[in-house]
Amino acid sequence: MYPDDPDDPLSRRPRFRPIPVRMLAPNVITLLAICAGLTSIRLSTEGRMELALAAIVFAAVLDGLDGRVARLVKGQSKFGAELDSLADFVNFGVAPGLILYFWQLHELGNGGWIAAMVFAISGGLRLARFNATIDDPNKPAFAANFFTGVPAPAGAITVLLPVYLAFLGLGRLPATLTAVYTLVIAFLMVSRLPVFSGKAVRLRVPPEMVLPVFVSVVFFVALLISYPWYILSAGTVLYLISLPAGWLSYRRQEGKTAAQSAVASEGQASAPFPPAVPDNTQDERPARLN
Repeated sequence: MYPDDPDDPLSRRPRFRPIPVRMLAPNVITLLAICAGLTSIRLSTEGRMELALAAIVFAAVLDGLDGRVARLVKGQSKFGAELDSLADFVNFGVAPGLILYFWQLHELGNGGWIAAMVFAISGGLRLARFNATIDDPNKPAFAANFFTGVPAPAGAITVLLPVYLAFLGLGRLPATLTAVYTLVIAFLMVSRLPVFSGKAVRLRVPPEMVLPVFVSVVFFVALLISYPWYILSAGTVLYLISLPAGWLSYRRQEGKTAAQSAVASEGQASAPFPPAVPDNTQDERPARLN
């Protein structure tokens, strides 16, 4: 046989296995989200801030869809998880920071750039911590209902509140105040603050409520398109107000778990020892043999 003989099993090159379409669909959605985030950066450099914000919101919608689509079609993969983390860093860390810098923070010079850079870095650190602790076996069961710190998509939508208010005609905040607000949101992203996630909530829609739910979703989307700055401003304020409620809920569940553990340990400690059984095996053995 010749070295290049196709019939020689040693000369055959290994081929990659074909990838099912269901594995590609979530990654395509993630790539579209990255395109939206990069486009928002370009639009912000051109001064078209309204379209830049719309691209960020669109990227957040796609970010919420890719994971659900992956679970729906059973297309989860480690590659998709890593790609999603990179997309979140670009879309919800780098892009919002640059939007704020080109919109107002550049007025502070290096100080404004530091605020924008700290926000982007905080987004990356928050995502790295999430990936490192996602499979932590020491987490209590109720911790699955909470994020540690404000998640990156929510942080991106929240940090842009000064821009929403300016588009509502309320005027720009002072650049220094915008920088301080940006740093506060960055701190909330990397903090240990428990934030309710709602992932463990399993809601089932009764058959008679399917159409009303569809109508409600369409109505909300129509409101978001028609009055985007009102909806985004109100949603951001309500989200910030809800953060203490999530912390209180976490502390309450943590207290219940600690109390149950204490009661269980006390019950084990106070349980009486079993009575000693006399060793009569030597006396009983002859009777059994007889």
